[in-house]
Amino acid sequence: MTALIEVRGLDKAFGGVHAVEGVSFSVQAGQVYSVIGPNGAGKTTLFNLISGIYTPTRGEIRLNGENTARLAPNQLAERGMCRTFQQMQICMNMSAIENVMLGRHLKLRSNLFATLFRLPSQLRDEAFCRERAAELMTFVGCGDYLEHEASAMSYGALKRLEIARALAAEPKVILLDEPAAGLNATETAQLEALIRKIADQGTTVLLVEHDMKLVMGISDRLLVLNYGRVLAEGTPAEIRENPDVIAAYLGG
Repeated sequence: MTALIEVRGLDKAFGGVHAVEGVSFSVQAGQVYSVIGPNGAGKTTLFNLISGIYTPTRGEIRLNGENTARLAPNQLAERGMCRTFQQMQICMNMSAIENVMLGRHLKLRSNLFATLFRLPSQLRDEAFCRERAAELMTFVGCGDYLEHEASAMSYGALKRLEIARALAAEPKVILLDEPAAGLNATETAQLEALIRKIADQGTTVLLVEHDMKLVMGISDRLLVLNYGRVLAEGTPAEIRENPDVIAAYLGG
């Protein structure tokens, strides 16, 4: 079976420094696949390569069999890949639901003429977009904020709102970059349940995260990076017992 994401021999050098070197792995559709490792291991660089922010020095990245290593983020979004960032990209001067609606722009069919003259087709698109955004806000646990400004939301709710915005594009795979950063225990538990819901509905999740309890509880497979190279790859049980991972990252 062809993997949804295939990475082969991926390198990224900045000057003479290799941030990612010889990384290879594959992700099957519907998996929660996590990338872990110490600070500076190359996790965010790897995410930036996969999501089109960086261009590899060498190597291949395939999405659904297509080599996407040279595609821009918007082209990847059109092919079914969306992501969130360590630093939230929420528009605080907009309502919560408008933020989610922004994520659906690739799915809108109305042209400029229809938008300018408020034709029925454009109004139907808008109404459906708002309806779908409301459904996604409820799905991620932000239903209580449907009529609120984004600036009135708690930090944990904003994190889930950003995920709702990414889901609005109906991605095949969503990349979550440290979504649990700054969350308390209750918010982290809510996030864990949400990630499982996303995977259970068929969307593949590629996750970078430092919270090992979350990662070990939610992941189907894990990739461990150290100094830009693959240290280990396997199931949570295999990673827990790997002596190289214990020595380099997990500790005794």
